[in-house]
Amino acid sequence: MDGRELIQSGQTALGIELGSTRIKAVLIDLEGRVLAVGFHDWENSFVNGIWTYSLEDIHTGIRSCYTSLRKNIEEQYGITPETYGAIGISAMMHGYMPFDKDGNLLSMFQTWRNTNTQQAADEMTELFDFNIPLRWTSAHLYQCILDGEEHLQKVDFVTLLSSYIHRKLTGRRVVGVGDASGIFPIDSDTNDYDAVMVEKFDRLIAEHGYSWRTRDVLPEVLVAGDDAGCLTEEGAAFLDESGHLKPGIPMAPPEGDAGTGMTATNSVAPGTGNVSAGTSTFAMIVLEKKLSKLHREIDMVTTPSGKPVAMSHANNGTTDLNAWVGIFKEFCDLMGIQADMGELFGKLYTNSLNGDPDCGGVLAYGYYSGENITNLHEGRPLLVRTPESRFTLANLMRSHLYTSLGAVKLGMDILMKEEKVKITRIMGHGGFFKTKGVGQRYLAAAVGAPVTVMDTASEGGPWGMALLAAYMIAGKPQGMSLEAFLEEKIFSGLAGSTIEPTAEEIEGFEVFTRHYSDALDVERAAVDAVKW
Repeated sequence: MDGRELIQSGQTALGIELGSTRIKAVLIDLEGRVLAVGFHDWENSFVNGIWTYSLEDIHTGIRSCYTSLRKNIEEQYGITPETYGAIGISAMMHGYMPFDKDGNLLSMFQTWRNTNTQQAADEMTELFDFNIPLRWTSAHLYQCILDGEEHLQKVDFVTLLSSYIHRKLTGRRVVGVGDASGIFPIDSDTNDYDAVMVEKFDRLIAEHGYSWRTRDVLPEVLVAGDDAGCLTEEGAAFLDESGHLKPGIPMAPPEGDAGTGMTATNSVAPGTGNVSAGTSTFAMIVLEKKLSKLHREIDMVTTPSGKPVAMSHANNGTTDLNAWVGIFKEFCDLMGIQADMGELFGKLYTNSLNGDPDCGGVLAYGYYSGENITNLHEGRPLLVRTPESRFTLANLMRSHLYTSLGAVKLGMDILMKEEKVKITRIMGHGGFFKTKGVGQRYLAAAVGAPVTVMDTASEGGPWGMALLAAYMIAGKPQGMSLEAFLEEKIFSGLAGSTIEPTAEEIEGFEVFTRHYSDALDVERAAVDAVKW
């Protein structure tokens, strides 16, 4: 069948991901080929010290994204879509969205970017002997308890963004196990919240006298391929403002961007790993065995099928890098030079390859927010150099590209150097890798291992979510594991490129990392001193 026939017959899977700066929809056939895409750009807001998105922005954004997809289908194929084989919703992980029994949001949506939960995370980590990162939903919930937030008396449901949208579309209070692992610790033997830790948490909060217990308010956990409900009439009307979309479409378990990143890079089997680099940056390695001890710098999450994953997650990625490119665009405008932003990114990224392997002593911190790995609760973007530093355009850009991986590199060093985690392959995806051979080369230098970027890497998490939706209707029913479905049905015919780092590049990144670690006191001083 051609694309038109596939869409008309519903032999498709649709993934929609609400990322930090863009909501993107990707429609594929059941072998992973992209048929159509849709976009909506947005930005978080900083309101009363909280990084957030309003419900109005969320609702408007996902509808706008779907409208963009529908128009793309109409332009390409001359038809208006009415159904799909399956739909899946994914979003940035973590955060806090509490609702009452009528579905009203009780407090501001707190995103993954918020690091105002130190006391809660510390107490829970000690109680569980398991790292609870600052951005996890349970850390936000417990911090609200410690702070005596009044809205907790009315709580009926606590969830995160993907699960919230899924409930709007299906009426079901569920979440995929990968996203659930950013809510509360998961037991990979049961693919559910860890029962022992749930009991400990219930005892911890019992003195506060709430009418609910932990499992009462958290979404039900599902694994990849499970039945997560169907699109309702209300859900179809909510998503498609044109009114053409019909209810009854099967919905995949909603997932987080970590799980969709693993799926999009075929990194769901033990020994495989991937790095997703964009507004935030995180590296994930699927483990063959448990780590030897607790590391506060490392998060333990799961694949969409429930396998344990060690994650090095950095809140800060390319935001400051993007701001610098914006400055160069302003300069071009000032000089009367017509510069396309895509071309500008490409030229600046490529020119960075002319810089020194250690960035010539130029150091940047792209800290727009706090950073768990380096124990900073706020951020101040900084550029630091000595009079002897080789301050060139190439080194400036190279330092910003390096620092987009800086915090993640510290976490990866723990896994590879301390825990001796074996990695068979590293896959890269996200906007950081869009300029061919640049970000990929720097990641290879950072991890000291070959890095592969697939030709599909630019489709990223939304494509990964579409693959999970396709697996639900074209893999699980045939008795295939998610790992086998991806390996045999999706990735066997896809092309990609692999870069192996040189010894000089590895050493250069190691020198930069020493500078990055040694000068963290400068960043801390900036947080303390710069309050305007």
